[in-house]
Amino acid sequence: MATEKVFPMTEAGKEKLEQELEYLKTVKRKEVVERIKIARSFGDLSENSEYDSAKEEQAFVEGRITTIENMIRNAKIIEDDGSNSDTVTLGKSVTFVELPDGDEETYTIVGSAEADPFEGKISNDSPIAKSLLGKKVDEEVTVQTPGGEMRVRITSVK
Repeated sequence: MATEKVFPMTEAGKEKLEQELEYLKTVKRKEVVERIKIARSFGDLSENSEYDSAKEEQAFVEGRITTIENMIRNAKIIEDDGSNSDTVTLGKSVTFVELPDGDEETYTIVGSAEADPFEGKISNDSPIAKSLLGKKVDEEVTVQTPGGEMRVRITSVK
């Protein structure tokens, strides 16, 4: 039997997934079923785009429910034990400066399940996070990105 993938995440990330799951099961699922009922009332299903659209949405919602349930079931909560406070680890925020021009960026490294680059949360599987994990404050690191190499110096870890 294949081993299940473990999803590292913060407690807040797990709670956010649980809230999304609850919404999908209690609200969204009912909305989609209602759309299907209405579309069925239009008659011939063979040329009923509303029905097709509702069935596609139902498949998406059910797939997302299954995915979230799997992620929650296989969640591994990231706990900050306070040690290695200047070392980049999963769950910590890292600030670095791009060399040589000095653009400063801050990201929190989280599991892929709760990654959201627009909120400054990057996946531990991303090229930037992979390069930074295990490094310490004031270290210079070469990061492989899709756009090429980037040199950075870590300025803080929280």
